[in-house]
Amino acid sequence: MDIRNLAVNTIRVLSVEAVQKAKSGHPGMPMGAAPMAFTLWNDVMNHNPKNPNWFNRDRFILSAGHGSMMLYSLLHLFNYGLTIDDLKNFRQLDSKTPGHPEFGHTIGVEATTGPLGQGLAMGVGMALAESHLAAKYNKPGLNIVDHYTYVIAGDGCMMEGITNEASSFAGANKLSKLIVLYDSNNISIEGSTDISFTENVRDRYEALGWDTFYVEDGKSLDDILATINEAKKTDKPSLIEIKTQIGWDSVKEGLASAHGEPLGDENIVDFKKNIGWEYEEEFYVPREVREYISESNKKGELKEEEWNKLFEEYKNNYPEESKEFLMSLNKELTEDVFNEDFYKFDKDDASRGYSGTILNRLAEKVPYLIGGSADLAPSNKTEMKNSSYYSPTNREGKNIHFGVRELAMSAISNGISLHGGLLPYCATFLVFSDYVKPTIRLSALMNQQVLYVLTHDSIGVGEDGPTHQPIEQMVMLRSTPNISTFRPADGKETAAAYEYALNKKDGPTVFALTRQKLENLEETGKDALNGGYVLKDLGDRIDIILMASGSEVKLICDAAERINKLGYGVRVVSMPSPDVFDKQSEGYKNSVLPKEVRKRVSVEALSTYGWDKYVGLDGIKIGMEGFGASAPANLLFDKFGFTVENIVEKALSILD
Repeated sequence: MDIRNLAVNTIRVLSVEAVQKAKSGHPGMPMGAAPMAFTLWNDVMNHNPKNPNWFNRDRFILSAGHGSMMLYSLLHLFNYGLTIDDLKNFRQLDSKTPGHPEFGHTIGVEATTGPLGQGLAMGVGMALAESHLAAKYNKPGLNIVDHYTYVIAGDGCMMEGITNEASSFAGANKLSKLIVLYDSNNISIEGSTDISFTENVRDRYEALGWDTFYVEDGKSLDDILATINEAKKTDKPSLIEIKTQIGWDSVKEGLASAHGEPLGDENIVDFKKNIGWEYEEEFYVPREVREYISESNKKGELKEEEWNKLFEEYKNNYPEESKEFLMSLNKELTEDVFNEDFYKFDKDDASRGYSGTILNRLAEKVPYLIGGSADLAPSNKTEMKNSSYYSPTNREGKNIHFGVRELAMSAISNGISLHGGLLPYCATFLVFSDYVKPTIRLSALMNQQVLYVLTHDSIGVGEDGPTHQPIEQMVMLRSTPNISTFRPADGKETAAAYEYALNKKDGPTVFALTRQKLENLEETGKDALNGGYVLKDLGDRIDIILMASGSEVKLICDAAERINKLGYGVRVVSMPSPDVFDKQSEGYKNSVLPKEVRKRVSVEALSTYGWDKYVGLDGIKIGMEGFGASAPANLLFDKFGFTVENIVEKALSILD
């Protein structure tokens, strides 16, 4: 048997045996897609297993993440550190081979995939990052950024809406170094895709601005290789439809049951006979395959050596650019970023306005900042004024027109972050975090530093009505692990939120920002970095604690003054980030919210859910128990009880 085909069959056998041992998994996809995957890794991609994080490597994403055993088999064969025992522990507790690929958990996995379509969308972000950094740093004869992004996607990915959103963006921006291999086997869990999926995918992609290609025989390594090389010549992103059979060469070939069920021991024996597999031992890798791939890996080592020499020449010729490039790769911050002026504001503004001012300050000192809005930049205040817009003719632009594509926008931002060298931000209205949720969850799961600027943060949206007034969204975001949320009360708290976000390298940060103007309060400041802090104490004792976030902080300040004049001691607490506050020491938390003070009131023009742990059994929550209404913001605040008078009345009801 030809050595390349033997290597392909090794991937297939390892995959079905691992699924069988785990009694769980998806054998069918690896059995059909192994030829295209091996061709990519062996004959096309520049990568070096001895340095998996070599910057100029080609990126690979398995968007059809359920086929994870194919990726793990590749990582084992190409010596990325996965052992045979790791393959045998597929889907087991604490193994390096979880059910779906997890970035940061398994060396060589470039993105966490499993939710279908997300991987392809993240690939778009990686291709954008490559093109931007190439335009910014490459010099004649010194292309230090020059690599491709390859994605393997399946029929399920092609059905997902996020794929169309992201592919539309890629086509509009002519991301020519993005090549998607479409494992077209016409099977999904419920049966033939014809039951719900009948369009011509290549025609759709051509309409989206892609060049498309077709490989009729998905087992032909030569045809696959020739088509990929042809796709690399185009000035558009490329979709290569490769016809395969799920469960190829087994009794389950072409059947839906091959998707998510182990083949069965007897069927594996028959499968091995059908492909001419001569080896009795399970999880066996033929010696000649190991030798062949070991020799193949030397190509990647040489590529990195060539790049290292190129970069040395670059550093000698362009010392300032190389310094900034390395600074960007490491996301370093200069000492003067968060200086005194960073916390100063000339006038009162909405927190979205403060955010816009801060973004522009950061743009002057953080060269790797890039981002944009889902067609809402004027409302979100997210344009970097001294920077141009990214486009097919201006790859250096730092502002991005994402279009009305919230879901793809955030996935693309994840891809930009995963690529390295850039810090992405993306923006929309807080209510549309519903569209962003699946991807911001992946930001958190992958520990990616992505900034989410979510404006129009409460019923203060006003006349647009309940469809645009977020109520429960902050609960959703605050409850998701590893997301840091900030709902700042003024400019200084907004600045603190950004300082926190730029120093948090291991996860996303959400900024929930107002449409309406907020007064800069005298007492606010850097203590907001703790998530919650004491703004002021009125009186020589604490009879009651008033706490709030965002626009309601000014309300509790005014209410506290009135309550104090009635003879009570009042503590005012700003809580811009409950999740960050919860991470503080018990001593600090008790210093802000003393346990002995049980009379407490929370105020937030959002859902009251989650405030119970701060107000306790004897406290009162003032918030939204239902949806809002369409009216000017001031009338809505009156209607739903966000007034000084109501806060005072509720506070007195528990004080008396």
